[in-house]
Amino acid sequence: MGTPHPRRGNTRQRIQDVALELFAEQGYEKTSLREIAERLDVTKAALYYHFKTKEDIVIGLFQDLARPIDDLIEWAGTQPRTLETKQEILRRYSEALRSAEPLFRFMQENQAAVRDLSIGETFKQRMIRLTGLLREPEAELTDQVRCITAIFSMHAGLFAMQTLEGDPEDKRKAILEVATELVTAAQPGSHGQPLSPGTAR
Repeated sequence: MGTPHPRRGNTRQRIQDVALELFAEQGYEKTSLREIAERLDVTKAALYYHFKTKEDIVIGLFQDLARPIDDLIEWAGTQPRTLETKQEILRRYSEALRSAEPLFRFMQENQAAVRDLSIGETFKQRMIRLTGLLREPEAELTDQVRCITAIFSMHAGLFAMQTLEGDPEDKRKAILEVATELVTAAQPGSHGQPLSPGTAR
């Protein structure tokens, strides 16, 4: 028997996937738990077993997204603050974002709901910690801005790249390369030095 698709058969994840689809189609406010159950072809009671409210679905999605980011922050905190570590942070963050695209789209399109659920604030705290691992507090302001921009260029890339032709994986690599260039340029002592070959593989 072959390995099942990672999201098939896991009811909790299927509920989250379908909820995000419906939120994207008609908006968070206009979507009901009943509609989510109907799209999944399950009873409302079956849905209720996993999630009591729409808010629970979104909070669960954020917790799933946050776990690899938290692991990354914890790992990075134990590493030397070298350029190699910072490049690895970006590589790992790029991987974490790969599956988060629908959730970022939800955040962008339902900003009021995100604010009301307070998940926006906890996400912001993680971004502050992540950029803090990339930038040096004593660095020039322009270099600190480069490091902050590197992270946000990865978020922006999720949306901006939808309008560009090309393979999704090639786009992801291009975004990572730009983010890596920004952090490399901001590294103390790196000014004027060319990027080493294969910096953003």
